[in-house]
Amino acid sequence: MRSEEEVNKAIEQYSDTIRRICIVHLKNYADTEDIFQTVFLKYILSSVSFETQEHEKAWFIRVTINACKDLLKTAFRRYTVSIHDIAEQVSSLSAETSLQQEHLDVLQAILALPVKYRDIIYLYYYEGYTVPQISLIIKKKVNTVYTLLARAKSMLKEKLGGVFYEI
Repeated sequence: MRSEEEVNKAIEQYSDTIRRICIVHLKNYADTEDIFQTVFLKYILSSVSFETQEHEKAWFIRVTINACKDLLKTAFRRYTVSIHDIAEQVSSLSAETSLQQEHLDVLQAILALPVKYRDIIYLYYYEGYTVPQISLIIKKKVNTVYTLLARAKSMLKEKLGGVFYEI
């Protein structure tokens, strides 16, 4: 079990990253908060020792992605449909985080991508990871990550009009 000081430091460092990953995956603030608590509970109970700060960050990202996938696989999620449309949820998200309209357009386009592309785009552009680092985090071959990134960029370019936004 980890000390309170370690946990507080980790929450301070990784809370924004974890919330953003959850929003990208779940598109729901309440589920995001549930996963946030789950991830930090796993951290508190974990006895894993991290070699570097990057190793620790990668662990948080991997655990967050896995927790989101687990939540999405539950029977409740498979057999129900959300009352709210994604556009409404993104609009409420923009009100909460005061995003500008151009950022909202990009966020909507990213949220419309299939999950495997959303992860790559998020890790590459928002977290600043290189393709080899992403391949280690998501446990896919480097060339597969390059292919997924190229496809995701192409999809985003098509959705955003191609000329106005430079990806």
